[in-house]
Amino acid sequence: MNGVCVLGISGSVGQSTLKVLRQFQEDFRLVSFSVHSNLELAKSLIVEFRPALVCITAEQFRGSLGDQFDSTRIVYGEQGLDEIITLGQVDTVVTAIVGAIGAKPTITAIKARKKIAIANKETLVTFGPLINKLVSEYAVTMVPVDSEHNALYQLLEKEERTNVRAITLTASGGSFRDLPLEELPHVSIKQALNHPTWSMGPKITVDSAGLVNKGLEVIEAHFLFGFSYDEIEVVIHPESLTHGIIETLDGACLQYTSHPDMIFPVAHALYYPKKTPKLLAERKPFTWKNLHFRNPDPLRYPALALAFQAGKTGGCAPAIFNAANEIAVALFLEERIPFIQIPKIIEESLNRIEITSPTDWEGFLEKDREARAFVKQKFAKEVVV
Repeated sequence: MNGVCVLGISGSVGQSTLKVLRQFQEDFRLVSFSVHSNLELAKSLIVEFRPALVCITAEQFRGSLGDQFDSTRIVYGEQGLDEIITLGQVDTVVTAIVGAIGAKPTITAIKARKKIAIANKETLVTFGPLINKLVSEYAVTMVPVDSEHNALYQLLEKEERTNVRAITLTASGGSFRDLPLEELPHVSIKQALNHPTWSMGPKITVDSAGLVNKGLEVIEAHFLFGFSYDEIEVVIHPESLTHGIIETLDGACLQYTSHPDMIFPVAHALYYPKKTPKLLAERKPFTWKNLHFRNPDPLRYPALALAFQAGKTGGCAPAIFNAANEIAVALFLEERIPFIQIPKIIEESLNRIEITSPTDWEGFLEKDREARAFVKQKFAKEVVV
């Protein structure tokens, strides 16, 4: 029986993890989990799974659940996160908290020598060199849960690294992939959140609409797999059926294709290094007749080039890219800036903030804070939609 801790269980990855845990109750037990403020969900999951520990991270709800549950202890805040991660019964930690705030719990899990099923791309984008060093130092297994990275992870297990010329991440193209360019300055939040394929939280859905999400994934892929940025490609694939492609030296391309359901990568990450033992979902016939791929339009998705630029620059540039984007997306969701302002904010942040090469946690964190402060000060009051 494998004990599982899920950080951020109310999000889309957390919910997919619950589907897997329900299907494979003989192999996994939900030992602990965190929610930010969704107390009703926490209560229902405590009744269903009877976990040992549950953490509520929102400080305003500290003490709110009291001692309602005999078999489950409720903890709160950052200290509570540490407790649910380091619990002896926990074997695998699913890191599904959105944003760079997920980095510290990920590091706690690494130092506790837990297997990491990482769904928090911002952790690797912001702290990539440090995370890789810690993973090596503590000899832990880290398996990506993002559908594209998990697909590449599985493909690369079947090929020698020296035989792979390039890797390709696929992208749905997001909410505005077919919208006339002249309409982009006027899009609404409702339009941005209408993703054509995936059901995700608001931040990641907005990221997807501008391919910022794919830019973050490019940087994540660099740190996960060790490919240079010249060996990483992105293609628009509207069907969202092919999730990753590797090109071998002989010119052949191997692709991982499945229905767009997060239970597949989640189950792979939980079972790894074993194989998922049986079919996860109701079998569907292969109804698709055509798979379409096209290059991203740089005019529609300017943030993608900025992500490659930040990655190639290295040092703290990816951290600045991520932090500037997080604040810009928050401003858009608050209707304080238009959608097309997001990549402009990222670009100005990369141009105006000094790029350094931090060697420790505090150094990366300082640049993260600097970028957030820069965007808040310069842009929060500049544009009103």
